[in-house]
Amino acid sequence: MQVQLEQQEKVIIGKVAEAAKHLSLPAFVVGGFVRDKLLGRPCKDIDIVCLGDAIALANKVSELFHPHPKVSWFKNFGTAHINIQGYDVEFVGARKESYQQHSRNPTVEPGTIKDDQERRDFTINALAIEVVQSINQEIVLVDPFNGVQDLNDMIIRTPLAPEKTFSDDPLRMLRAIRFATQLGFVIESNTLLGIVETAPRISIISQERITDELNKIMLSSKPSIGWDLLFKTGLLKEIFPAMVDLAGAEYIDGKGHKDNFYHTLQVLDNICLHTDNLWLRWAALLHDIAKPATKRFEEGIGWTFHGHEVVGGRMVPKIFTKLKLPMQENMRYVRKLVELHLRPISLTKESITDSAIRRLLFDAGDDIEDLMTLCDADITSKNESKVKKFRANFELVRQRLKEVEEKDKIRNWQPPITGELIMEVFKLLPCREVGLIKTSIREAMLDGIIENSYDAAYAMMLAEGKKLGLHPHTA
Repeated sequence: MQVQLEQQEKVIIGKVAEAAKHLSLPAFVVGGFVRDKLLGRPCKDIDIVCLGDAIALANKVSELFHPHPKVSWFKNFGTAHINIQGYDVEFVGARKESYQQHSRNPTVEPGTIKDDQERRDFTINALAIEVVQSINQEIVLVDPFNGVQDLNDMIIRTPLAPEKTFSDDPLRMLRAIRFATQLGFVIESNTLLGIVETAPRISIISQERITDELNKIMLSSKPSIGWDLLFKTGLLKEIFPAMVDLAGAEYIDGKGHKDNFYHTLQVLDNICLHTDNLWLRWAALLHDIAKPATKRFEEGIGWTFHGHEVVGGRMVPKIFTKLKLPMQENMRYVRKLVELHLRPISLTKESITDSAIRRLLFDAGDDIEDLMTLCDADITSKNESKVKKFRANFELVRQRLKEVEEKDKIRNWQPPITGELIMEVFKLLPCREVGLIKTSIREAMLDGIIENSYDAAYAMMLAEGKKLGLHPHTA
């Protein structure tokens, strides 16, 4: 396993080496950049640790480029940043850290490169390249914790005792799971046990930092790895207990239901094969979130979850608020998909009327394709004949959606009669009657009782107004 640098990376690190030599400052490339170069992954973030004044080193590096890139420095922290041709280069002095029990903000003091590597979260992130040697294009790895071996063995391990690493900064527990998910690595047994034992300390971490790690897990190729690890280590109970409630199966009179937690993870993995849309992935994760709240055992029928899509939709805003996920459009999108996720499935169980198709198109709007992708991912039966039947039914629904949309243009459709027009015709202020007339016209058009035209809608407006004792105003 060798460090393979791009030409521009060689130039940047060479200039850092030249500046470090000029200032007589030992300097090192550390952390994720070294890890990713060994793994052959692209990386645009280069972290430089020096034994001395990091701001002075950054300024000297800037002088060696023409034109000089801007140096952003933070004197209180002794750090600096330069963007060089698309690479974010961070400079910091080597340090050692100590933590108080109830805080993740460390006491920092200058240290050696060994001190700096010891404070890193995992052995694979504690690797360093001594940059002075790179002037001669010689790559010298500093690897005190056998990080290269752990990369080869695909293992996540802490450089120090796991309980100390995780207690000092509990966010590292989530990072361990995130790296295992992204890289397909295994968390070493003692490190995993350290997460289990330290899980309650995640409470001192801000929700924003936690959610950032969750989103990185969600955007990986197989997020179920991370969610399963969160569940088994006890972290999920601390950060998202509603997901834990999905786990397990209950039996009465020999009748049981599927484990909705692992069903959900399978749906999530299924949908990730077809989309990188983070919010569609969140909709997959939350589509059955209300099943524990709606679970009932009915004699002669078995377990039911009636209305879980409606209750789940109501839970979405609260979950977004708790996790500090962005509200507005993203939340409304996820809520809509959760509330509608059974609709296409129900259409496969009955003769598909134009009215039912029109209503689905009207309610889903531009999100109809995403809804169908979610419903397709929700097929997790191990019975191949059932799966074949479900997929054939879905294809029928898709075809009918296409036919009705081409004929009626109902997606994102708005009835031709507005509330303002109703109030103008009948000389009304905003009132209940306006809403009743609008609803009657909309329902009649969706049901195909009247055609989708202004004239038909206007005639029905007059008829409905008459039923309510209203009369059109004549000038």
